[in-house]
Amino acid sequence: MAFAAINTIGQHRPPPAVQPQEAPAIDHALIDHAFAGDLNLKKRVFDAIRESPEYGPLFEDIARYTTALQTRLQNQLAAAQSQSQSAPEEPIPKKRKIVENGNSAKGSPAATAGSVALTTPNESLLFYMNDVSFSVPQRKKLTLEVTGQNGAVRARNQSSKELEFGIPVSHIQHVLCLPVPEKSQRQFNFCIIPRYGDGISPTPEGEAALEPMVWTVADGTPKSAYNEAGQQYGDREKTEALIRRVLNEGLHPIKVVRPEDKEFVSAMPEAHRKGEKAYHVKAFRGSKEGYLFFLSTGIFFGFKKPLLFFAFENIESISYTSVLQRTFNLIITTRTASNQSTQDYEFSMIDQADYAGLDAYVKRHGLQDASLAEARRAKKHQGDKGTEGVASAEERESELQRAQRELEDREDEEEEDYEPESDGDDSDGSSSDSEEYDENEGYRDLVQEELGSEAEEAILSDEE
Repeated sequence: MAFAAINTIGQHRPPPAVQPQEAPAIDHALIDHAFAGDLNLKKRVFDAIRESPEYGPLFEDIARYTTALQTRLQNQLAAAQSQSQSAPEEPIPKKRKIVENGNSAKGSPAATAGSVALTTPNESLLFYMNDVSFSVPQRKKLTLEVTGQNGAVRARNQSSKELEFGIPVSHIQHVLCLPVPEKSQRQFNFCIIPRYGDGISPTPEGEAALEPMVWTVADGTPKSAYNEAGQQYGDREKTEALIRRVLNEGLHPIKVVRPEDKEFVSAMPEAHRKGEKAYHVKAFRGSKEGYLFFLSTGIFFGFKKPLLFFAFENIESISYTSVLQRTFNLIITTRTASNQSTQDYEFSMIDQADYAGLDAYVKRHGLQDASLAEARRAKKHQGDKGTEGVASAEERESELQRAQRELEDREDEEEEDYEPESDGDDSDGSSSDSEEYDENEGYRDLVQEELGSEAEEAILSDEE
């Protein structure tokens, strides 16, 4: 009985208290390195570990596997690159042209032959924005990323997280922010134009051929834009102004160029947004319809491939043809620094209402005079060497005067070579109807050539 009672008492004894276990130690550096390419995902991983520490080892294993996979892919790509350099060169297939702005067809972080690196060690992601509509070089919704100096402006696939394409900061030549014409809602196109990617400059041998980038944003507050710390932007500024500020800061000294009233405003307001100014001119290049924008740094034609940007230093002259009652054509003659030959680009069916404003823009920048093109190219060349790219007012004036003087000198020489007809024997050097001018032989006496000695006899008889 007593034994049974003891057993009964033991059965109701409370279980020993469970000692709380300490959270397992996590290798934060490993996780940070594995998810460095996607700050948003990395933030979610650390938030999950903080809320549920027991899943820390699982995320650590995932990070370790991801790092090993990235290392393996980099080694394979390096081996393939080494093999391609030793193998004879083959023409690149046409279907791969779209990834020339990226690192490879699959967005690997290392650069392949004919491309440029879009990632740098220890890079900082200044800004990224999801669901951005790109139209050039691909028509797709991607994540826009802007890294710090010596970085890149690039696009990342939102599903696979791989880089699709981009342009390194060192290759960027012009950045434009242009209103999208003929839309009921205000939108803006950002155009990143790389070096030799303006549609007119030939790419030197051995240089990477990069395509421009164009993406569109609405005139509203940003919905999925984040800073370098992964914090979402609020509604302090609109999307267009936010991206302009980020690009101006991240791409310094390159500045985003916008249309200005002092440069050009169309005589016809925006048709789809009543009362709003239009800064474009509709034109055709061949059968392709597009829009011309007259900016402070040059003339842009878009927005379909191939985009064209005529920087002032590349414009030889501008002229007009087919001037009719309602339309006229514009011809831009270019001559790049590396190309001695000129090339004409004709834009047709421009509305006559915009002629006055367009002609004022052309004259203001001296684009109708081919003699000034060399001076513009010289100033740009000086700016590339590190000296001031913009000349002072006195220097500009002297260049204009020098160009005008050279033009007048050429006209004076032409006038000196020309000898008008004169009557009788007023001057020994006068020419008559019987003389013809030859560039190599001077004036030729056609009567003497045709009649020979008969002409001499006739002259002697007249003298007698």
